[in-house]
Amino acid sequence: MLRVCAQILVAEDDPKQAELIRRYLVRDHHAVRIVHDGRAAIDEARRKPPDLALLDVMMPKVDGLDVCRVLRAESELAIVLLTARTTEDDELLGLDLGADDYVTKPYSPRQLAARVRAVLRRSGRKKRLEPQVLQVGALTIDVARHEVALAGKLLDCTPAEFRVLVVLAAEPGRVFSRGQLLSRAFDVDRFGTERTIDVHVMNLRRKLEPDPRKPVLLLTVYGVGYKLRGGSADATPA
Repeated sequence: MLRVCAQILVAEDDPKQAELIRRYLVRDHHAVRIVHDGRAAIDEARRKPPDLALLDVMMPKVDGLDVCRVLRAESELAIVLLTARTTEDDELLGLDLGADDYVTKPYSPRQLAARVRAVLRRSGRKKRLEPQVLQVGALTIDVARHEVALAGKLLDCTPAEFRVLVVLAAEPGRVFSRGQLLSRAFDVDRFGTERTIDVHVMNLRRKLEPDPRKPVLLLTVYGVGYKLRGGSADATPA
């Protein structure tokens, strides 16, 4: 008997597309459940939590973005959004809501299956290896509680900002390129999306730095990328 790799919930309102996705995922030995609207996706995920949810953004009753928001607030399952929307703002919104990846249509089923494998690998590594609390100077990141505090003051970070910060804080002082941050934080490495990192860094500086125009904690290394200052930092909440 073949071992089931993961429990996957597919929420896709097009029955033919949903069945095609199911066939490719079953080839990778995943157990697949299919629903055709957002309300059913929420109900099914609550009834039997999956390891990963594939959510079409344009679904009836409740759209995929709202489903992502609800599921992310309730659990740490992996989430991949499927959408015909191709603008950078749409991708940023999906990642900010807590999606692990964002796949634009049209896509090949083989590509989608590979992206699912990558997200599941990352999710597994995170559970096994990620420390529960990261401390960099006055900055504290509680991974399990999804909390960020600077000098004891809690900061309100989006899921995407939190992921970028965790990557930087795991290796303080190391310079990460935009592509490396994109790949490590979101398991994506696609042309034209590195500005995503610039936006998240800009928003993090507004929350972390006394003067975001003159950062002392989240630093730019020109021509290379970004790093989180290691050791004791004298940045304090504004």
